[in-house]
Amino acid sequence: MSRRIPTRPTILEPRGLNREQASLYVGISVSKFDQLVHDGRMPAPKRIDARKVWDRHALDSAFWALPEDGPDRNDNPWDAPA
Repeated sequence: MSRRIPTRPTILEPRGLNREQASLYVGISVSKFDQLVHDGRMPAPKRIDARKVWDRHALDSAFWALPEDGPDRNDNPWDAPA
């Protein structure tokens, strides 16, 4: 007889996040998150009855769309004439 090997329960990350969780997920304060939602840089929430829920996948897409913060091409010292 073969013994069944017990498996650990799978922990699922929630797909829907409340406002506080969504701001933590993105790594910003709730007030900054509200600003980004207002100006369209973060997605609007989904409505489930009376609750507002942010889709984690939509947050990922919006986060990827934010501009990179890096040196400007004109700031590269290797591009300066010798």
